Amino acid sequence: MPVLVVLVLVESRPASYAAVAVFVLGALSDGLDGYLARRHGVVTRTGEWLDPLSDKLFIAAPVITLTAIGSVPLWGAAVIVIREVAVSALRAWQGTRGIAMPASSLGKLKTGAQLVAITLYLLPLSPGADQARLAALVVAVVATVVSGIDYFWKLRTTGEAA
Repeated sequence: MPVLVVLVLVESRPASYAAVAVFVLGALSDGLDGYLARRHGVVTRTGEWLDPLSDKLFIAAPVITLTAIGSVPLWGAAVIVIREVAVSALRAWQGTRGIAMPASSLGKLKTGAQLVAITLYLLPLSPGADQARLAALVVAVVATVVSGIDYFWKLRTTGEAA
């Protein structure tokens, strides 16, 4: 994440492409890690808690940085970061009760939408792509809100948020 943040802050075309490469490789390696852990049955309680937390940091770092340089609108970053903090707090609270809170299908959809939106904002595209970027951000924000509500709704109705 620090390398990604520095590359975004450089604000040059080559740095932007390098940031996209770092971001996409990070996302792919995270997906592969999760797949291998499930496939080989090496899922641990610590991993169930730390992996989603690192995923949230992986999303929050570029979103906050892109907002700081004026690329991502503040409203989009605020919704994404607030939801990630809220769900992380919920996950930590559930963990203290001995309840694991794995990612839901809505949470995975949300992550995919966020990855697409962030990638579009990292790419050095022409101003003609601004509407596509904004549309991807709106989809990501809607998915972020819906999946966050889903976690808290499940907790309210079942006592467990997974």
